[in-house]
Parts: sequence; C-alpha cells; structure tokens
Amino acid sequence: MDAGQANKAEPAADEPPAVGSAARAVAELRNQMIDGELAPGTRLSETSFTGSLKVSRNTLREAFSTLIEEGLLVRRPHRGVFVATLSPAQIADIYRVRGLLECTALRQAPTDPPRAGAMRAAVGDARAAASAGDWRAVATANMHFHEQIVALAGSPRLDSWMRQLTAELRLAFAAVPDMRGLHSPFVDMNDEITRAYEGGDTERAADMLRDYLLTSERVVLGALP
Repeated sequence: MDAGQANKAEPAADEPPAVGSAARAVAELRNQMIDGELAPGTRLSETSFTGSLKVSRNTLREAFSTLIEEGLLVRRPHRGVFVATLSPAQIADIYRVRGLLECTALRQAPTDPPRAGAMRAAVGDARAAASAGDWRAVATANMHFHEQIVALAGSPRLDSWMRQLTAELRLAFAAVPDMRGLHSPFVDMNDEITRAYEGGDTERAADMLRDYLLTSERVVLGALP
C-alpha cells in the first residue's frame, strides 16, 4: 500500500470515532425509556427489536446485557428480558446521586455569559406540552432540562451518567398514576431556576434545585402503590 492509500484509509483527525451497532442500540433503547415509550415491566422481544433497531440478534443481546448491567433491564429465566421496575430504595439512591451531580454542576456553572439557552428551550417545550395536555411530553422536556444542567459542566462522561439516571428516573415516574399532578408544578420551578442562573446567581439556583429534588423525591415515593 502506498502513502496515498494509507492516508485515504485513515479518518480525518477531527472526525468522531465510529459508534458500534451495540452502542447505538443501547442509546436508542435508553432514549425510548427516557421518552416514556418503554414502561416498566415491558417484555422486549428479540424479533421485534432486531427489526426496529436494524441490528443482528447477537448485537441486540449485547445491548441488552449492557442495559441489564445499568439496571434498566432485567433478565428473567425462561421468560426473557423486561424493562426494570425500580424499588423505593433504588429511587431514593437515584435522587441522592442527582443531588450531588446536578447541584454541583449548577453551582459551578459559568456565568460569563450564562449558558442557559438549552435550559430555557426545555422550559419552553414543557410549557407548550402542558398547554396541549401532553404530560408524557412534559416529563420528557423536564428530563431534558435536567440533562442540560449537567451539560453545563462540559463533561461527556457526566453527560453519559446523567442519561442513564434520566432513563432510570423515567421508569420511576411511570409508576405514578397522576402524571399531571407529578409534572405540572415543576415546570414553573424549572423556569425559576433558569432565571436565577441567567441572572448570575448560581448559589441561589443550586439551592432552589436542591429543594426541588427533595420535593420531587417525596412526591414520587409518596405516589408509589
């Protein structure tokens, strides 16, 4: 192979690394959980998902294994793979981690200028969905809001952890029967937190977020059957 062929075979330095089929399947399944499309207890048929995700059976099994390790799926002997149902202890632990992750990211967020555009957009999406009475979409927008708070840290690793937490939390929300009652109060709270951050007061924004998460945890745990 000559030098020209060798150079042609190598990706450009600024090209992102290729994402494997299993990783793409993991991301898509996780997104479906975050968007409320896969509810706790749902059985995941290999035949159905190899077609919808356009992957082989072996690749899908690899994706399932990853999500089982993350606690988002469970494998039941002789029955198959199911979306996990979270215990109260697991939900409390998610909120504990969120408090550390989100409040720290917001407290240390840059304010010169504030990077609140994506947070503000998520608040707008939630308001539009609430006006339309689409509470599942409100929940999705609220989840995106919290992901954007963590994104203020500028860490791809933290962003990845937050995506997993968001998917787990959506599974917890699915057990709450009153979707409107669960999500409606937090739309205004998200707006207030965003305005505090936009005004440069990260300490106040982080304190508001801490109280928000404590309230949300009480509401979710209190609504469990």
